[in-house]
Amino acid sequence: MKPIPPGSTIGILGGGQLGRMTALAAARLGYHATVYAPELESVAGQVTEGHVQGEYEDEAALARFAAQVDVITYEFENVPEATVAACARHK
Repeated sequence: MKPIPPGSTIGILGGGQLGRMTALAAARLGYHATVYAPELESVAGQVTEGHVQGEYEDEAALARFAAQVDVITYEFENVPEATVAACARHK
């Protein structure tokens, strides 16, 4: 694996406080962030450049999310395994 360069977009599954802190730290290092969350508005989405709203089982929304980012991580440990697998198929 090679590092992603500054200017890349980090996709964050989950829109809570940890996602917010991750996005803010990433911005200080020169990265962009997009959040995926079931809520229309999220705490993390308030500080990111992008926010994709969708249920964690919504394959079409996950594909849209994955198309907008360079790498995907998650901000809480209970992201459904099927969601992570769907993201891995796209990114």
